[in-house]
Amino acid sequence: MIVNQIPVGNMQNYSYILEDEDTSEAIIIDPSWDLVELELIIKKNNLKIKYIVNTHHHFDHTLGNEAMAESTHAPIIQHELSELKNDIKVKDGDFIEFGNSKLKVLHTPGHSKDSICLIGDGKIFSGDTLFVGNCGRIDLPGGSVQDLYHSLFDVLYSLDDDLVMYPGHNYGSSEVSTIGKEKSTNMIMQKRTEQQFIDMMG
Repeated sequence: MIVNQIPVGNMQNYSYILEDEDTSEAIIIDPSWDLVELELIIKKNNLKIKYIVNTHHHFDHTLGNEAMAESTHAPIIQHELSELKNDIKVKDGDFIEFGNSKLKVLHTPGHSKDSICLIGDGKIFSGDTLFVGNCGRIDLPGGSVQDLYHSLFDVLYSLDDDLVMYPGHNYGSSEVSTIGKEKSTNMIMQKRTEQQFIDMMG
C-alpha cells in the first residue's frame, strides 16, 4: 500500500490517498481544502478511486467530499454515527477493501461520536483521535473525555508498537510516528486512571 500524505488548508490538515500497488485502485481519506493536489496525484498515478473515507464528520475533514465524489464517482464511507450525508455506513470491526489492500475500521469516539481509525498493512490512520505528541480536542459537540480515554487505552494502546501512525493534522514534531513512540513519548498516552485522565484534560 502506497501512502500519499497531502498537507491541505490552513488548519494543518492532512488528506491521504492510499494506493493498492497491485491494481491501482485507491481510496481517499478526508478530502479537504486543496483538492487540486489530490486530483494531480490521481491523474499522475492513473488511479481508480474506489471510496472516499472520512475519519469523522468535522468540516475540515469533509469539505471536499462532494467535489471528489463528483469527479471520481466514488461512494462516501463514514461511521454509522456520522451526521453527514454518506453512501456506505461502517462500524467497528468492518473492513474497507480496495484492490488487494484492506483496512480495518476501529471505532474510537472521544473527539467526536463518529471518530474512526483505519488499520492495515502495518499502518494506522488515526484521524483526530491521536496526533504526534497529543490527541484530538474534546470540547466540541459530541466530544467526550471518557470516550477518548477508552479509545486511547482500551483500543489504541494495545496495538502493535511498530504500527506507523498517520495523523489527521500536522500538529507534532514529525509528520508520522509509531504507536510505540507515542506510548513512550506522548504525554496523553501515559498510563493513568480514567479520573486522572479527566483531571489532566480539564
